[in-house]
Amino acid sequence: MDKKLGKYEDKKSHKVKEWEPKDFKLEATTVWSFPNRGKWATHSGKYRGNWSPYIPRNIILRYSKKDDTVLDQFLGSGTTLIETKLLHRNGIGVDVNQNAINIAKENLEFTKNKEYEPKIIKGDARDLDFISDESIDLICTHPPYANIIKYSDNIKEDLSRYDINQFLVEMKKVASECYRVLKKDKYCAILIGDTRRKKHMIPLGFKVMEVFLDAGFVLKENIIKEQHNCKATGFWYKRSIEYNFLLIAHEYLLVFRKPVDNEDKKV
Repeated sequence: MDKKLGKYEDKKSHKVKEWEPKDFKLEATTVWSFPNRGKWATHSGKYRGNWSPYIPRNIILRYSKKDDTVLDQFLGSGTTLIETKLLHRNGIGVDVNQNAINIAKENLEFTKNKEYEPKIIKGDARDLDFISDESIDLICTHPPYANIIKYSDNIKEDLSRYDINQFLVEMKKVASECYRVLKKDKYCAILIGDTRRKKHMIPLGFKVMEVFLDAGFVLKENIIKEQHNCKATGFWYKRSIEYNFLLIAHEYLLVFRKPVDNEDKKV
């Protein structure tokens, strides 16, 4: 297993205690906060950098319907596809990292809703030539934040190996492919966060937003997602006081829509 992915246990040995989150309600504001990240079905927080399953659950329920096709081209441990399977959607997951794919497949080895078994493909989010034009009903994905967390050492297609400037260049290709495969008037949701370099805040979230707007999308929602339980917070709290900077405790969940033909996008 790739050491970058962290320790992981075989899900086959675990019994599922609950298939759905308790007292779930759709989020209704532009600030989302999940202090309890969610551990229903086979969800786990052991994969580095994976997102809370509450996020794809909200996005899938709000922006798609039963039997729709949902794409996550940064598959990781399979959080999104667990939700597509539970929520009666047809999931497609793509990742360049075979170890991540293996973990995702383990997480999806449950018999509930077998008729919605997702497709998992080893591939590059910048080149989805195996997916037809305008065949996807919803994109719901969580790309790496440049090289903040590196998921591999030697996979050249891994975007977590790029510095910020090159990452943004490559994200233009990702945005172009998102636009191509998504149906008109459908939605693309991206979770992205900011970082710091040399005492400066780098607004990576806004830069990625600009990339997707330049690709032709329009912005439906800009959601602030609060971060909880950051493992380095104790150490970094002391550093933030000593060196006078604020800890980043939020991410951006950007929801874009692909406009219909001849739509007036002026504001």
